[in-house]
Amino acid sequence: MADETSTERKNARKVREGRVVSNSMDKTLVVAVTDRVRHAKYGKTVQRTKRLYVHDEENDAKVGDTVRVVETRPMSKSKRWRLTEVVERAR
Repeated sequence: MADETSTERKNARKVREGRVVSNSMDKTLVVAVTDRVRHAKYGKTVQRTKRLYVHDEENDAKVGDTVRVVETRPMSKSKRWRLTEVVERAR
């Protein structure tokens, strides 16, 4: 049983998928991640949008692209995410 826990990470990194809102900074993207959650009291489904600052080493993604990001160590004051792949290019 000890062998199982040693090979597997205890806290897996969070992965999110969202749309690139801005790429005007060097090696940094702003990605809007939209989650659909039920309202605690009324039960209506509402959309919650979170803006994440993402590290993009090759300046690969453009505005409108759908991207997958993964949680990482702090890169700067506000950057805590890293670009893993561009899921879909903007048309």
